[in-house]
Amino acid sequence: MICVIQRVNSATVYADGVHSGSIDKGLYLLLGVKVGDDKTDATLLAEKISKLRIFSDENGKMNLSVKDVSGRALVVSNFTLHANYAHGNRPDYLNSAPPAIAKELYEFFISELSARIGKCESGVFGADMRTEMSTDGPVTIVMDSAVLRK
Repeated sequence: MICVIQRVNSATVYADGVHSGSIDKGLYLLLGVKVGDDKTDATLLAEKISKLRIFSDENGKMNLSVKDVSGRALVVSNFTLHANYAHGNRPDYLNSAPPAIAKELYEFFISELSARIGKCESGVFGADMRTEMSTDGPVTIVMDSAVLRK
């Protein structure tokens, strides 16, 4: 499972043209589920992300987590994170989990993260989504659950 984490001042997602979720200060997360991922991957990512100290303290040092700053998360599914671009100019997405499995793990990840930081907002799995955000920093981290399994 890959998660692109962005620290934001605000973020909003529209699914099929309809407002789906919004947050103020917090984390905007793009989540990609790959073939072979399971609930352990979702739990590992949720645990790490909930404790990730990327918000500034009173001294301007990144020393606080999203929970410490009473922030929230906006989670958006993104199968293109597992694109294979090695051959040719048209990526394939064969490494992405099948939709039924990916949706289940996406929803499980949201429940795991919500249990740790409070309610999370989200996009709609499989929908055509548009996002708006105001990045903070910018601070962007790409996290792979395979690294956390080691």
